[in-house]
Amino acid sequence: MSSGIQPADLGFFSTLASAGSLSAAARELGVTTPAVSKHLALMESRVGVALVNRTTRRMSLTPEGELYLEHARRILGEIDGMEELLGVSKATPKGLLRVNATLGFGRSHVAPVISRFVRKHPQVEVQLQLSVNPPPLTDDAFDICIRFGAPPDSRVIARRIAGNRRLLCAAPAYLAKHGMPKVPNDLTKHNCIGIRQGEEAYGVWRLSSGRGRNASVEAVKTRGNLTTNDGEIAVNWALDGHGILMRAEWDIERYLRNGRLVPVLPQYFTPDADIYAVYPQRHQLAARVRAFVDFMALSFEQQAAPDKA
Repeated sequence: MSSGIQPADLGFFSTLASAGSLSAAARELGVTTPAVSKHLALMESRVGVALVNRTTRRMSLTPEGELYLEHARRILGEIDGMEELLGVSKATPKGLLRVNATLGFGRSHVAPVISRFVRKHPQVEVQLQLSVNPPPLTDDAFDICIRFGAPPDSRVIARRIAGNRRLLCAAPAYLAKHGMPKVPNDLTKHNCIGIRQGEEAYGVWRLSSGRGRNASVEAVKTRGNLTTNDGEIAVNWALDGHGILMRAEWDIERYLRNGRLVPVLPQYFTPDADIYAVYPQRHQLAARVRAFVDFMALSFEQQAAPDKA
């Protein structure tokens, strides 16, 4: 009997893990449940470790099975990418797509887009991981990262998929009690809600008057008694009237429309935070990457259109 990992095992195990049970995998593969059980037993015999915990009602992966699955799906994705590069496939989006996004934006905006995307492209398997900070651009853990601002790295492709501004805002109750700032330096007298995200200098807000060559930038060191690394929590604190917040327009637009938050210092510009899809150059020809980025851009454009109407 041959030993080690066989190429055919990779796709089989990925299907088995997605199906969640031997019987469901059998239906998807078009074979009998005993045949699936036998194939799995042969795999485990060849690698010398148990990959699946079997019970009468459910199936779960062992730690070794989780590791096997992670590498199997990465290899299958690379094979799909190689086929696309060589022109072997028909450019139908398929295979594993690993996506990273920030916590709040990923939960509110990226996850719903992924739901619609996989319904349109059922041969694509998407893994979404949310994190406070974007992973290093040299990290091979993800195929696409959705992030704010263009990365200063020419080794990756950064496609702008939506405009986004950071805005200052506060609840009407807070401003009624503490007054409306007139100039940036007035912020030093207010309670400012802090967000620790990314590599930006914490507690320093930069506001500018004018654009281009005539722009004058003022850096304000803010203070406040509330700080978090979660943007959604910060927005909720602002809604509760705790202070002034600088937050991306995508996260607070609905509250500005209904009056629960009001703009602060709207005559001043804050740093842009345009939304980019970032991916390695080697993935630019992969159908699943191209299709997902196009789908994201179109979805965000359609979502923003009613706000501008």
